[in-house]
Amino acid sequence: MAAVGAYGEAAVDPAGAQRYAADWARAVRRLGFVPLSAAETERMLLGHSVRLAQLLLSVEPVTPVAEEVGQALVVAHLTEPAVIEWTVRTLGDRFAREVLGVAVVPPGLAERIVAAQGGLAAGFAGALRDRTFVQQEGIARSAWQARDAVEEALRDSEARFRAVFGGAAIGIGIAGVDGTIIDVNQSLADMLGYAVQELRQTNVATLFHPDDAAGMWELYRELIEGKHEGARVEKRYYRKDGSAVWTDLAVSLIRHDDGRPRFTVAVIEDITERYEMQQRLRFQALHDPLTGLPNRTQFFDTLDRLVGQPDASGRVGVCFLDLDGFKAINDSLGHDLGDRLLVMIARRLADCVAEQGYLVARMGGDEFVVLVDGVSTVDDVIAVAETALAAVCAPVCVGSRQLVVSASVGIVDSELAGPSSSELMKAADASLYWAKAEGRGRWAVYDPERSARDSARSALAAGLPAALERSEFVLHYQPIVSLLDGRMTAVEALVRWQHPELGLIGPDRFIGLAEETGLIVGLGEWVLRQACQDAQRWHAEFPAAQLVVSVNVAARQADAPAIVDTVADALASTGLPAELLQLELTESAVMGSAGEPLRTLYRLAALGVRLAVDDFGTGYSNLAYLRRLPITCLKLAGPFVEGIRHNEPDDADHRDERIVDALVRLAHALELWVTAEAVETEAQAERLRALRCDTAQGRLFAPPGPPEAIVARLRGPR
Repeated sequence: MAAVGAYGEAAVDPAGAQRYAADWARAVRRLGFVPLSAAETERMLLGHSVRLAQLLLSVEPVTPVAEEVGQALVVAHLTEPAVIEWTVRTLGDRFAREVLGVAVVPPGLAERIVAAQGGLAAGFAGALRDRTFVQQEGIARSAWQARDAVEEALRDSEARFRAVFGGAAIGIGIAGVDGTIIDVNQSLADMLGYAVQELRQTNVATLFHPDDAAGMWELYRELIEGKHEGARVEKRYYRKDGSAVWTDLAVSLIRHDDGRPRFTVAVIEDITERYEMQQRLRFQALHDPLTGLPNRTQFFDTLDRLVGQPDASGRVGVCFLDLDGFKAINDSLGHDLGDRLLVMIARRLADCVAEQGYLVARMGGDEFVVLVDGVSTVDDVIAVAETALAAVCAPVCVGSRQLVVSASVGIVDSELAGPSSSELMKAADASLYWAKAEGRGRWAVYDPERSARDSARSALAAGLPAALERSEFVLHYQPIVSLLDGRMTAVEALVRWQHPELGLIGPDRFIGLAEETGLIVGLGEWVLRQACQDAQRWHAEFPAAQLVVSVNVAARQADAPAIVDTVADALASTGLPAELLQLELTESAVMGSAGEPLRTLYRLAALGVRLAVDDFGTGYSNLAYLRRLPITCLKLAGPFVEGIRHNEPDDADHRDERIVDALVRLAHALELWVTAEAVETEAQAERLRALRCDTAQGRLFAPPGPPEAIVARLRGPR
């Protein structure tokens, strides 16, 4: 059975591999001398074919194994240049179709086939070069050391050397210690575009590329001075037509019998195609394929070189840019148009920012980043960000459509010896989030203090679930008193978080987080049950007080299908009479309720509990709808009460007083009880009495306190 690889339907076809190996064996026997029998040759090449097929379908690196196959051909004495040419060509032309059964080669497999071709050629050339070098060196040494004593051996050795020298597929050259070329083989002459006679008596210096000539002469001097026996480098040579050829150069020093340098032997392999392929792969690895801009890898490589060095000086800035509403463009107009828009935005950024010498990179999606090097102050970075925003915001024509887009930018600047690259980008990402939150087409500069607050807020949000499990929440109660006789008629349950590290935390720091995370439902249920339990204990000890406990119900709680069952269960499990429980809902949650929400309110009222509208006057204020709701109390919003705090009221006080008067009259007309919140002065209390407000709460009467404070108040002075 064929083994399926990592490229879909591609698989090793044993029959196809057998046919391919048979063709391969026939080709190598046709192209040159083969020391093995036909069957042995075919069996060996079948093994190489299967190995290459399994390699291409795997995820392991291609080049090392392909090089081993190329070396194995040389070891098997299949050294004719036409053999490797046939092998590399058919690997690209036929192999995928005949051995892997692939009609259309996918890009990933094509890349691996190219890498295998390069590896085969490199392994073959390297093995042939090494063997040639060893043979040549052995031949030369044998010839010169035995020339007087073994004349016949010298002639044989010379013949073998000439056979290797002339028939080698890679270039070989011999030069004196002064750099004058003594001899070259035909392969080297062809590689450089000269005739053999033209290269003889030419100095190697004339062939050096100017970019590496100085280094090469230094290396050559050290070689002929006897400091090294050999050297191997990748370098460029000039061809006769002026073009450059990249080579893998191995140079060895041949000495006289007394150790003095005599001449050098160079083995040169043309690696131009491999080098250019490496350059293309490197470009692809460091650039975004859609826009052509540097990608995040190149950006971070550049940033890493700049920041975090102990001896670095100066400052660096980062502008992290994200298009506003790009997802909507993709969803409505299609990804093709979205990609074209990204290309145009990238070109604009490159034109307006990159021309100033700053690196512009695409981080992915619709995110771009500008690395502002050599800045003096954050104002320099802001100027770059504003330039980028202006370029993005100009109308864009994509096909037949004209689009207007905007972007948000997060800005951070830092000393080069300051934070790491990841810390800088984390700060830029945070400031981008702030800019997004403030609206479209804005920038925001990183503020460490704001970031610390955000981190603390995130830490609180992350700790909420565990805090609920560990019973870290406590209830405080604020008395609600009658404005007629000062008697405490109710208490409002207010939740606090007894944090193990931060101490007692007020609801303003965590209730919003609980609503965002959805934990408000579980937390609200705990508050309800605990408040009912405390209220039942007070009722049992002070039954005459008929103290009502008022519990806030968040909009998300009120929308929960199980809210009625939860309240009923809390009353049943604690034994608290339903009339002693009041549920406070915000005006926005109550007003406009229709359908199931309205039925939920009536079902709650049917349990016997009281329903109150909290912060009345700040929400929808649908007065016509108010009379349909089964509520018993309106709680006036604190800002109205604060407006009547002066002894000598001004015009604003008069307005607030008239509003409170109207709201109280409205509530009484609907036969509702009225409670005023945030009463802090006796003057406020007196005016509320004059306006016939029923009850009030605030620091004038008592701040929120633990349950023991309510017990003490119920017992009265001793």
